[in-house]
Amino acid sequence: MSLWSAGRYEAVAQQISAIATRVVDTAGRLRPLPDADIVDLACGTGSAALTAAAAGATVTGVDLTPELLAIAAGKPGGDAVRWVAADAAATGLPDASFDIAVSNMGTIFVEPAAMMTEVARLLRPGGVFAFSTWVRDVENPFYDPIVEVLGPRPAGTHSPDQWGDPEVATARLLTDFDRITIERGAHPWTFDSTAHAVQFVTDESPMHVDILSRLDQPTGDRLVEAFRAALDAHTAADGTVGFEASYAVIAAVRHPA
Repeated sequence: MSLWSAGRYEAVAQQISAIATRVVDTAGRLRPLPDADIVDLACGTGSAALTAAAAGATVTGVDLTPELLAIAAGKPGGDAVRWVAADAAATGLPDASFDIAVSNMGTIFVEPAAMMTEVARLLRPGGVFAFSTWVRDVENPFYDPIVEVLGPRPAGTHSPDQWGDPEVATARLLTDFDRITIERGAHPWTFDSTAHAVQFVTDESPMHVDILSRLDQPTGDRLVEAFRAALDAHTAADGTVGFEASYAVIAAVRHPA
């Protein structure tokens, strides 16, 4: 069982589907989507893959978690995509078989060096890589409580939002890519109430559910209360909870042969 089968990933996918559309649109500005061969890496429940297929591309969606692929395949248009259960950094797909690779908040969780080697291998010369990444904010109620209760991430480990640093992203891409663009955005997270926001963390978001599952009861309870307090700070007069999280859409073009 992978981390991403914990909770209910589709709840996350629905929240960030607009970013998936932006990723695909960004790729399409660099290489027209109709008739393009596209791979959606770490595709989850298929938001980017299905958007690309609807635009006329021939699409392969790759994810490590078969449960998520089954959800993707059952969506409208899911039968138009080839779904492959594989590690995004070791897909087993043929060399130079795609014009475009996309990922919506997926490849950022994979070890960067292996991920970039695989993307470069899969793309044809002049192929496009477009993906989204979170950008570290001064305040983030989905992340700050983890540091508050559990401490910072151990030194030397990679984290998803490292891709949000333009210098880091550029350095990782330059070996095989040029024409690098980084476009920032702000994603609105909205919930009906603090209780619903906390439920999203404790029952739905796979990353958070996985962390909580590894903790003893007292520590887990402290973490949940820290999330509750952080989310309460973003409660409006009508009881809804809302805040913005920074993200970036990064695109680059594979070096010619």
